[in-house]
Amino acid sequence: METAAESAGSAAAGATRQAGRPMRQVRRLRLVGASGAVPRARDFTRQALQDWGWLPAATADQRAAAEDVLLVVSELVTNACLHASGPEELRVGATAKVLRLEIVDLGSGAPSPRTPHRAGRPGGHGMFIVQRLCLDWGVVRNSEGPGKTVWAELAAPN
Repeated sequence: METAAESAGSAAAGATRQAGRPMRQVRRLRLVGASGAVPRARDFTRQALQDWGWLPAATADQRAAAEDVLLVVSELVTNACLHASGPEELRVGATAKVLRLEIVDLGSGAPSPRTPHRAGRPGGHGMFIVQRLCLDWGVVRNSEGPGKTVWAELAAPN
C-alpha cells in the first residue's frame, strides 16, 4: 500500500538525516508484499522528483542527475529483493543540496560493491553502481530487531 506522506523532518529521523540536519522533505512508500516493487519504487521516486522541481529537467545535467537517482532506487530495491527477502519501505528525503534514498529490509547481510563481472557472469553490479553514482552510502542496522536500512545520498541537480 502506497503512502506519500511528506513531512518536515521525520519520526524515524535517525536514518533520515544528512550531516546531522533533518531532511527538509521526506516521502515513504510501503513495499511489504508489493508486486512489482522496482517499478513502483521508481514511479514513486519520479513523482517525488517532479513535485520537488527536479523534473522535468531543464538541462542535460539535471536530466542525468534525475536518471541517476532512478537507477540507484532500482539497484537498491532489486538488491533488497534478491538478497534480503524483499524491501519493507522506501524513503526519499531531500534538502536543497542532497537527495537521500533509504531502503528498509529485514535481511541480515551487508551489501558490498563488487568489481564489474566478467563476460558470461551475470549480476553483481548493483552496489558497484550505487558506489559510483552516489556521494556516499551505507548501512544502518535495526537496533530493535532484525533488518537494516541501506541508504545512499546523491547531489541535487544544479
